[in-house]
Amino acid sequence: MSVHPEVAEALAAGAPVVALESTLISHGLPRPQNLQVARDIEAQVRSAGAVPATIAMVDGEAHIGLDDGELSVIACGDSVVKASLRDLAAVAARRGTAATTVASTAHLAAQAGIAVFATGGLGGVHRQARDSWDESADLYTLSRTSILVVCSGVKSILDVPATLERLETLNVAVLGYRTDRFPGFYLADSGYPLDWRVDTPAKVAAVVHARRVLHTDGYGVVLANPAPEPLDPALHQRVLESALQAAQTARIHGKDVTPFLLDHFHRETGGASLAANVALVRANARLAAEVAVQLAEPR
Repeated sequence: MSVHPEVAEALAAGAPVVALESTLISHGLPRPQNLQVARDIEAQVRSAGAVPATIAMVDGEAHIGLDDGELSVIACGDSVVKASLRDLAAVAARRGTAATTVASTAHLAAQAGIAVFATGGLGGVHRQARDSWDESADLYTLSRTSILVVCSGVKSILDVPATLERLETLNVAVLGYRTDRFPGFYLADSGYPLDWRVDTPAKVAAVVHARRVLHTDGYGVVLANPAPEPLDPALHQRVLESALQAAQTARIHGKDVTPFLLDHFHRETGGASLAANVALVRANARLAAEVAVQLAEPR
């Protein structure tokens, strides 16, 4: 594991640090916008008083924090693969370069001592999972990783109620940030309520501190922050239905489903879904930094 000097210095000093995933950069946004957005996300973290640590595998080594050249490789390299937690060892053994998912980023961040992580949307239980057993590794990883993940809920293309049930079973706490409703990525409200709401970064930090005192901090916490520029619900429903039908017609299965559906959303909404995605990632990065600053305050 290679920790960027700025990140290492901040961690040693107890200063606020925010982990950022790299799959969004390599596989989630179109080029060349993805590189600019990656830089902007890091700038959002800095503007709120924290140090960004974008995480990726570079030449077989886990990098906690990237310089601009490494960031460019992840954004523009044609051989960059997508690596979940189970893939890290294989990438390392082959000395490959890979972008990290929510699961692998959370694991590596926690190993480095980073307590806060920002992303766009959490993975979850897929539709028809009763037959396919298709469930994101994000959920199980959070059940055994002590980290706070700031996200805009789960992607609305997933089975939202099943995902919430799994999070409950796995002891992963879900907090709504200034909302009593669980966000659905492109939607500010997925249609499902939340048990717990927090309205300030200080109150989020208080929950994290209380978990440490109660020794329940071996599990992750999801801070669900609604998208600041959500899609119109009627448009979203129309596009979702057509996307699911298109995936069924094309016989898309497994890990190919999510990128297929997201690409369909981008085309059929005229880019509105992409704008919503970028806006929520920026907002989550800033909120994560604000929480990290509060956690770094002496108690």
